[in-house]
Amino acid sequence: MCSHYEGVSDPKRLAEHFGVIMPAGVKFDVWPGYESIFIRRPKEWGSGDDAVPEREAAGGAFGMVPHWTKAGDAKAALVAARRTYNARSETVREKPSFRDAWRRGQHCIIPAEAIYEPDWRSGRAVPTRISRADGKPMGIAGLWTGWRGPDGVVLRSFTMLTVNADDHALLKHFHKPDDEKRMVVILHEHQYNAWLDAPPERSMEFMQQYPAELLVAVAAPIPKTAKRAGPPV
Repeated sequence: MCSHYEGVSDPKRLAEHFGVIMPAGVKFDVWPGYESIFIRRPKEWGSGDDAVPEREAAGGAFGMVPHWTKAGDAKAALVAARRTYNARSETVREKPSFRDAWRRGQHCIIPAEAIYEPDWRSGRAVPTRISRADGKPMGIAGLWTGWRGPDGVVLRSFTMLTVNADDHALLKHFHKPDDEKRMVVILHEHQYNAWLDAPPERSMEFMQQYPAELLVAVAAPIPKTAKRAGPPV
């Protein structure tokens, strides 16, 4: 499971690899509840208007805030994000927090330079940075939704999809020894548009492990400032 990741902070790099414009006001050292970037099809996509880009980057909270969440304001609604930043592919169709977005095909791609996981091979948790071996950013498969508050303001949010990694050559070493091993679904570039367009009945086809040989893991202690800040409450 991934609760901490490094977003793509360079606008040129984001445009080159994902074909989108960087939105304002987002964070790149991302924890549940922080506002960062997710990529989706524009609302007008398929209208026949050539001026509509094939993808757009939007700002949203990391952690799904379901549309039915009852809260007085966006700050209170974000409490849900601390539990819904990852969605298990095996149960996403049934879990109340995710099932509507899954059934509606509200797919997105989360751009990331790296994810952080605890490596337990030494017998203790060692913060580790996991990235693509070729140096390119990751495109992580996710779902997005919108929550409308009592004041009419819409809060967008997103979650990363995960698969079992018990037999993955790299990710099986992460998290506590007795815990099930999980990994986020990292898409290949040629899958980006197909994932954004996939109907619900085909979504499971994308729920695959990313090859271990295409990833690299390096011990990278979290800066003290990040440790103090931690996930928002």
